[in-house]
Amino acid sequence: LFSARLETKYKLEKTVVDEIKEEQEEEEEDDEEALPHSEFLDIFEEGLALMVQDPLLCDLPIQVTLEEVNSQVALEYGQAMTVRVCKADGEVMPIVVVQSATVLDLKKAICRYMELKQQREGGVKHISWKYVWRTFHLVFNGEQLEDDKRKLKDYGIRNRDEVTFLKKLRRK
Repeated sequence: LFSARLETKYKLEKTVVDEIKEEQEEEEEDDEEALPHSEFLDIFEEGLALMVQDPLLCDLPIQVTLEEVNSQVALEYGQAMTVRVCKADGEVMPIVVVQSATVLDLKKAICRYMELKQQREGGVKHISWKYVWRTFHLVFNGEQLEDDKRKLKDYGIRNRDEVTFLKKLRRK
């Protein structure tokens, strides 16, 4: 009985050791097939350049993110809308949000748009969005978008509508 247990234990240990060796050999084979990071990036950028030539995606920037591609596709399928946010200096920011977006979703999309713009153009490294939303508000047809949980549709905002980014007036 003791020798049978010992033999079973030996077989089990040998099986485990053999499985570990097989896994290590497979990992080594995978490592040999893996591309260096720089080559992988080159291939990815070539594919991305081809993809951006598509008429649907042609107005996207060269350093496009997956989020921007998904937004553009959602726009094409009617699952998203573009809200044009007008700043006081005349700049218009085309912000893409889902059809059921809230005011908070729009604010987050504005933050993301500005972050991507700064990464691409350089400039200010950090924006205090807490300060921005404390000093500015969004206005549509003379109505302030105050309730972050309220849907844009409830304010009457539709695709390609303009929302103004205005400085709040101080109370005395």
